[in-house]
Amino acid sequence: MSNTLVLDVDGTLVDTNYHHAVAWFRAFRRFDITVPTWKLHRAIGMGGDKLVAAVAGQHVEDEHGDGIRKAWEAAFEPMLAEVRPLEGAHRLVKAALEHDFAVVLASSGKRHHVDHYVKLIDAQGVVSTSSDDVEESKPAPDLIEVALKRVDSSGRAVVIGDSVWDCEAAHRVGLPVVCLRTGGFGEAELLDAGASTVYEELDQLRADLTDLPMA
Repeated sequence: MSNTLVLDVDGTLVDTNYHHAVAWFRAFRRFDITVPTWKLHRAIGMGGDKLVAAVAGQHVEDEHGDGIRKAWEAAFEPMLAEVRPLEGAHRLVKAALEHDFAVVLASSGKRHHVDHYVKLIDAQGVVSTSSDDVEESKPAPDLIEVALKRVDSSGRAVVIGDSVWDCEAAHRVGLPVVCLRTGGFGEAELLDAGASTVYEELDQLRADLTDLPMA
């Protein structure tokens, strides 16, 4: 019976949060809408199906939501080649597998983005989910629920993420969550959102891998 590590990807394993913020800024500007990048950064981690309304209002979602999402994808695509893994990403996944964790990547990103990140962190063969697999992305719990169904989750599990949205999604399925500061969120706000522990770097988390809270 294996314990499960549910790993967020953007901002947790790969350094993309600020790329996404800039891409969303450019997407909104295509429709003559200006959303400050600090506000966009605060929303990174929730899926694009929710982000437009969250940062610009339901009226913008109703009028331009699909168009803005297409513009975001077009703006982000050229940045994909610039994305780098966060230090320790491969080492964390490798160590988890060596300790017999069932490892699954649960990302709100597009499938082809996730596939690219899997190659970057050299995690081929690890099960992954994307926004293409669910109707609602984070902070809805759907991605985590699908992720758990794709591995042997008969044991206990913990979610690893970098945003308050990861915390909310984890709590909605009754799982503990451990966070990294690698996505640009502060330690205090992650703890306030329910993270049991916050780490600065992935290697620090890896050192505590067998002591992480599980439920």
